[in-house]
Amino acid sequence: MLSLFDLAQDCLQSTDPQEKSRLTQALQQRWLDGELDFESCSEPQAIGEAGRPARPELVQPREVPKRNINTEEGRVVLAHALAHIEFNAINLALDAVYRFRDMPRQFYTDWLKVAAEEAYHFNLLNDYIEKHGHHYGDYPAHNGLWEMAQKTAHDVMIRMALVPRVLEARGLDVTPGIIKKLQSVKDEEFIGHLHIIQRDEIGHVAIGNHWFKYCCEQRGLDIRQTFKQLIQDYMKGRIRGPFDEVARRQAGFTQQEIDDLNNLELDL
Repeated sequence: MLSLFDLAQDCLQSTDPQEKSRLTQALQQRWLDGELDFESCSEPQAIGEAGRPARPELVQPREVPKRNINTEEGRVVLAHALAHIEFNAINLALDAVYRFRDMPRQFYTDWLKVAAEEAYHFNLLNDYIEKHGHHYGDYPAHNGLWEMAQKTAHDVMIRMALVPRVLEARGLDVTPGIIKKLQSVKDEEFIGHLHIIQRDEIGHVAIGNHWFKYCCEQRGLDIRQTFKQLIQDYMKGRIRGPFDEVARRQAGFTQQEIDDLNNLELDL
């Protein structure tokens, strides 16, 4: 049988967004069809850059273009920024599959599902961009998600804590506000895409929550204290709010964990 890990690496290395999406969705289906094993004689390679096209140009977050959603171009710029996040999220999910060996079979099922759904999200946003006369890569973007992947490549527990539960969960906080602003300009197509993405991302964050807590339990660690310590160690105790408590509870955060996040905000 073919190796799940080898094929996940092939997907990761693909530089063409459409090809990466196609390969990722095909990989998920082959896994579900029982065509792949998850045994490997080789160790994962040290993390570097995931496959991506030459464009967009990567810049610091403060250099990303501002988005005025009252104009068509402003909404395209916003869609481009979100498409870049979704493209990075494909690579993040694939890297979780490729890098972290010796996890239960369900771990790989979960993260392949995430990868395939992120590919679908990217394609939704990319189609929107192209309908408005632009292409993915036309605007600068930042690389914060993948940089965190590199910082957490040595430990699955830390990856689950800081990527799904912090960076990706931020999308749960901000997307309802974006949808509300888009409603004022009646961009129903964009709004529809964001409703799909928000629904699916709640599930993705829930998967991250589940596996972070699984890792803590396996290691005999207190879940709340471990998470707070990782925020201190990797993010200097800083985490952006405000938090959408309803969406976060749907994604598996307890009220105590949400209170902890709010207390971090007060400590800044």
